[in-house]
Amino acid sequence: MSKSHQDRMAAKKAFMDEKIAKATEERGVLILLKGDGKGKSSSAFGTMARSVGHGKKCAVIQFIKGRSETGEYKLFKDHPLIDWHVMGHGFTWETQDKAQDIAAAEKAWSKAEELLRDEQYDMLVFDEMSYMFKYGYLDVAPVVEALQKRPAMQNVIITGRTMDTALQEIADTISIVKCERHAFRLGVKAQKGIEY
Repeated sequence: MSKSHQDRMAAKKAFMDEKIAKATEERGVLILLKGDGKGKSSSAFGTMARSVGHGKKCAVIQFIKGRSETGEYKLFKDHPLIDWHVMGHGFTWETQDKAQDIAAAEKAWSKAEELLRDEQYDMLVFDEMSYMFKYGYLDVAPVVEALQKRPAMQNVIITGRTMDTALQEIADTISIVKCERHAFRLGVKAQKGIEY
């Protein structure tokens, strides 16, 4: 190993050690996963799997997906540390019933609000919740308030293509999943284990 490489790595280690030493606050975080690319929900469920691996109690609310045959549901539905709630009826272009979609959103939010008050949950995943604000099915203000009042160590992940500004203002981490190419646009049919 060259001396210059050793010097660079020693400087990098000192820099990182200083940053780690300054991160002393212990609390739950709000993570927003947004963008037009594939993988937002997959990222959320991967993070949840990591949490479960450490013995943490988790819950999922799916605000749009109304199907129970997705791979993630089949994998996690019987896990003792995960409560899974499929609350939607499917995508809006499938349901074509705005009143039904609003009622489903309100029911899902009622469940989410309950979970946000429950200290036993270490992580909550609100999958595709952001669409509820985009379509005007839910008001964002009570959601922001409930997120700010949740138990101190509770982590929350919200997924969806776009995120309301009010959510972004209180988020701790925001990641953007960008689409450069998607197989569906190339005419490849959605398949089990990839899209659902």
